Amino acid sequence: MKRTLLTLFTLITTLTLHAEVHMPTFFSDGMVLQQKNNAPLWGTAKPNATLRIKTSWDNKSHSTHVSSDGSWRTTVMTPPAGGPYDITIDDGKSLTLRNVLIGEVWLCSGQSNMEMPMEGFKGQPVDGAMVDLMNSSDPNLHVFTVKRASAFTPQSDVVGTWQAANPKSIRSFSAAAYYFGKQLRESLNVPIGLILTSWGGSSCEAWMNRSWLKEFPQVQPENNSDPRNLYIVPTTASDIKSKNRTPTVLYNAMLHPLIGYSIRGVIWYQGEDNVPRYQSYSAMLSRMIKGWRDDWQQPELPFYFCQIAPYDYSLIGWKVNSALLREQQQVVEKTVSHTGMAVLMDAGLRYGIHPRKKREAGERLAMLALSDTYGFDGLSKNARYESVEFHSDTAVVRFDRSRMWIYFDTDQPSRNFEVAGSDRIFHPAKAWISTNRLYLVSPEVNRPVAVRYAFHNWAVADLFCDGLPISSFRTDTWDDNVDISSGVEYDK
Repeated sequence: MKRTLLTLFTLITTLTLHAEVHMPTFFSDGMVLQQKNNAPLWGTAKPNATLRIKTSWDNKSHSTHVSSDGSWRTTVMTPPAGGPYDITIDDGKSLTLRNVLIGEVWLCSGQSNMEMPMEGFKGQPVDGAMVDLMNSSDPNLHVFTVKRASAFTPQSDVVGTWQAANPKSIRSFSAAAYYFGKQLRESLNVPIGLILTSWGGSSCEAWMNRSWLKEFPQVQPENNSDPRNLYIVPTTASDIKSKNRTPTVLYNAMLHPLIGYSIRGVIWYQGEDNVPRYQSYSAMLSRMIKGWRDDWQQPELPFYFCQIAPYDYSLIGWKVNSALLREQQQVVEKTVSHTGMAVLMDAGLRYGIHPRKKREAGERLAMLALSDTYGFDGLSKNARYESVEFHSDTAVVRFDRSRMWIYFDTDQPSRNFEVAGSDRIFHPAKAWISTNRLYLVSPEVNRPVAVRYAFHNWAVADLFCDGLPISSFRTDTWDDNVDISSGVEYDK
């Protein structure tokens, strides 16, 4: 027995002393590094060795020391966009990373509507995807998909491969992320790298560090079989009710390994799973954004997200109005700097939680990035509800970011507006526009005190400005016992 242990110890020691350079999977052939940036590189190598790194874009060599446990970390200054280049890492036995592009790198995360590939889900297609796949080949657009994984403790690596865009690789890649990246390629004319880390049905809590969740006392262990209506802090395997909803498990397995990889910003499409817990969503998403920014040590890291699209959640038995979650998302855009929200009120699907219009999602996210991150002039943002005034029987609504004036994108009278008096019962309202003001009256409400627009699970946007839909909104702050379908009368 002693001899066996001694032999095993000798073997491990020998392997450690002659360890080859190893790096996480996202440092590999075909990767894209953020341009003009001190890009971190890290991995393992022979303990206490001097590691030499050579970058072909400047033919310079750098050196760094490998710690006694075999780990190492350093940075290389990347040039302006270009490539392909090579990076060679040598501790006596070299590793060469080939076809390395330098450009703009974005992290793409969320739940199923971010994960939904160009090929769609079975019986759930993406509009126009098959035609767009024929034109998807681009050697300067590379994508990396993190394989689904969950863990109770922070991990150091993920499973995935960098791939150049072509019909085969893009067919199985996120449609929303692809349309985002494709637009950046066309507008910026530089290499683009997209890292997709998403999981359908995942909660916001699953993408958060455990320490951040201490700020939310409702996030605690519970014994309840419905993961959508509870919060679980994982402690043992028996606590898991769902691998993609349990708090922290996706942060640990699918985000933590990526922390430090040089990125320009983040796009996010998530919120559907949090509809039953909408009350805390704005605070929770804001805390998550801050946490990710702290992790990357980029306090102004751009974070652009999709507002969830309309869908009739009563079809799955949820008795909560998803407009309340959309309202929480608007709060984040208004209160957290360097964020932007892509409104999808015209891109929903009443009988499906996975809308087909992913081009709209990706391109509107790209519009936000091009405007705010890259400084493109002349691009628009969604107009937003600003204020309301009541004059006798008429409500007058104002909007900000509406320089080009609001308008109805329909040839029928709008059925999306409602007003209520002091009794808090909402009735359909006639709506018209004069210059840049919206006017509302209802024969059943003599003195309105509140207005709502498309404030239901399911609605089709008909109020637009400069080609973009305006989000559902309400002017009241009454209790949230609101109708979830398309009725016009609400309980007090």
